[in-house]
Amino acid sequence: MKKLVTTFKVFAVLSVLALHSCRDENNEMNQQEAVQAKVTADDLKREITPLLSPTVPDAVQLQLNESQKNLGIYLKNDLQIAGVAVLGKITTPKGIELSKSLITDKEQYTASGNIMDPSSVKIGKLGELYTAEDLTTAQQGLREAITEEIKPETHVMEITWNSNSGKFTTVCFYNDSGIIWDNIFGGLVMMDTRGNAEASNNNQASKVVSTWYKQWWTANWLWGSKRGEAGYQITIYYSGSTVSNADVSDWGYISLGKAKSESKITKKTGAYGQCRYALGLCTPTGSLSFNSSNFTVSFSGLGSNIVSNGTKSLYP
Repeated sequence: MKKLVTTFKVFAVLSVLALHSCRDENNEMNQQEAVQAKVTADDLKREITPLLSPTVPDAVQLQLNESQKNLGIYLKNDLQIAGVAVLGKITTPKGIELSKSLITDKEQYTASGNIMDPSSVKIGKLGELYTAEDLTTAQQGLREAITEEIKPETHVMEITWNSNSGKFTTVCFYNDSGIIWDNIFGGLVMMDTRGNAEASNNNQASKVVSTWYKQWWTANWLWGSKRGEAGYQITIYYSGSTVSNADVSDWGYISLGKAKSESKITKKTGAYGQCRYALGLCTPTGSLSFNSSNFTVSFSGLGSNIVSNGTKSLYP
């Protein structure tokens, strides 16, 4: 009986110690979350090194000017650049970590949507546009996208924006070649959702003739340069009016985002050739997945995206 009581006492002591340990871990996690939540642009300003020149490189200024022009064309007064202030450059590991924390902080402003389709554009704080799992996905996607991009000697500026819901600021990272990341510039895209198409001219001189058809969708940065593309190309080989073979290729890529592309031939002989395609592009705050059973790409979460699933038949 005495041995049983002693064993019980030991178990009770261990339980208390384990409980205190869990509480300590929870307190530590809560403290870490609180510290992370308090990261502001002022924290980053204190860590970065000032620059001698208050102006941005010509390449960056051109991007700002072109972005302002395109915003004016498509969004009118709903979103405009009101001002730019050069802050300095990142020179320490702490500066890099502060930058990542700042970009993914739920109090920071961000945007999503295609400015060529104003109804798709959403602007607000990260924690307002995204909640629960969507917020976690968005924060993870942003951190993954910028991890390799923000490094020592990266320059930082603060952009002031005017929107139909008020004025706000974002932190923008750049180098001599151009803008690297800003939650507004990176979250918005320019896309013609109709896509582009091109077909070959048949060479009727040979016995076996080939012809192809290509279709693709392009995502551009706000300043107009290409950011990503997804597409497919089907080719058929035929003699007279009979198809003897067919093949298809696909591609998908996007800078600081996610892309998926799949294609397959479903008919390669007879009166025509046919393929199926599944394509998707999105900014880093969302996710793309491919379902092989119904051969489709789908988008989940929130963010700028374009998804195209379909079938293409090509005749001689």
